[in-house]
Amino acid sequence: MTLRINDTAPDFTAETTEGTIHFHDWIGDGWAILFSHPKDFTPVCTTELGYMASLGDEFDKRNCKIIGISVDPVENHNKWKADIETVTGHSPNYPMIGDPTLAVAKLYEMLPADAGETSEGRTPMDNATVRTVFLIGPDKKIKLSLTYPMSTGRNFDEVLRVLDSCQLTAQHQLATPVNWKKGEDCIIVPAVSNEEAEKRYPQGWKSPVPYVRIVPSPVG
Repeated sequence: MTLRINDTAPDFTAETTEGTIHFHDWIGDGWAILFSHPKDFTPVCTTELGYMASLGDEFDKRNCKIIGISVDPVENHNKWKADIETVTGHSPNYPMIGDPTLAVAKLYEMLPADAGETSEGRTPMDNATVRTVFLIGPDKKIKLSLTYPMSTGRNFDEVLRVLDSCQLTAQHQLATPVNWKKGEDCIIVPAVSNEEAEKRYPQGWKSPVPYVRIVPSPVG
């Protein structure tokens, strides 16, 4: 069964570059980004890990933790950090999970159950599907999953945009339209009745058709 949006993110215990974590406990009462990599010392992933480090303050402002996972041991991750800083100017300032038994990759259905129990001898192509971003909410539910090919660097500005949108929905019951950016107009979700919407937005809303109710963003 494939993990879907609103499924509970599987819990696990693992070794990381910052010690042992119990995933749900580590998330706590905030949000989390789990993003995966098929192998250490791969070029595209090197750029991604550094860029995520550069966005650390932005995720902190949104009460969202970052954690990476690669199908290699923690000791390899620690060696990889120097290369990441050399290439990007940023060293990972978040934990990186070691997954040498492939347990987490299989738990998150990024590798099949019959993939074996060791990362030894596996090439990046063997792990090509370990290229997913999961956004997880305070309720430990999956809010977003994006899987990219190995040759395409992920757009983490887009992940940040989705986080902003999901937080608007959670806090204000608002949805966001196509190509929305933080601070732009939002849409009242269908679950909010007109009567309730009038209490929330006494100034009213724009409604080009009855089911589209557009209001200014409550956050800049």
